[in-house]
Amino acid sequence: MSTAVPAGSQAGTACPADPVMEPLHLPHLKAAIAARTEGLIVALGSSSTEGAMASDSAHTYPAVLQTALEEALPKAHVAVINRGIGGQDAPEELARLESDVIAVRPQVVIWQVGANGAMRYADPVVFHKMVSEGVARLRTAGMDVILMDNQRSPRVLAATDHIVLEDSLRDVARETRVNLFSRSRLMDAWSDEGAKPGLFTASDSLHHNDLGYECVSQTLAREIVAAIATPVTVAASK
Repeated sequence: MSTAVPAGSQAGTACPADPVMEPLHLPHLKAAIAARTEGLIVALGSSSTEGAMASDSAHTYPAVLQTALEEALPKAHVAVINRGIGGQDAPEELARLESDVIAVRPQVVIWQVGANGAMRYADPVVFHKMVSEGVARLRTAGMDVILMDNQRSPRVLAATDHIVLEDSLRDVARETRVNLFSRSRLMDAWSDEGAKPGLFTASDSLHHNDLGYECVSQTLAREIVAAIATPVTVAASK
């Protein structure tokens, strides 16, 4: 169970327990950590990655993820680079894949994609094709890939295509044999335990608040640690 205590208006609220998640497979990152070289993760995405509605840059999900990994793996050096740009989705992110991701040569790419596409009625077939193309390019470049789907928030849920794009992302992960970190499944599990999505949603009814970013990042950190080492408890954030 998470014992993280996030900053901000939700201070003192513990994150919910993690549900059973699909295990991540991160052979490139695992090899780098074993060789005592720098572990590099690029977080690619839109405003959820950039950190919209976080109280400051330290409370964005990439920043929280790096802190959690540093605490869980004190003998390793893991850096998380934030490549989130608000308002983008698959077309814009695919266009900058080479310059913003591949050129940096990370072992892991976490690609958060689909929320803006859902709210803009993106063609699911085109979305599937673009994400599949991006994943293929990342894999060819020798990188582990984690696809991240949408948060459970009122504005995403109001988009009639959000389930279609989430299903498409799941299909891409299965077809290309890469990882899926499902925020939707995670938040549904929290809701089933009584921690409703509104607890993790900012006042704009779209993005995470500090607690949401914190809890998602802590869960993701534990999944990454489990993929590269024997089980290690991710320390609570200060």
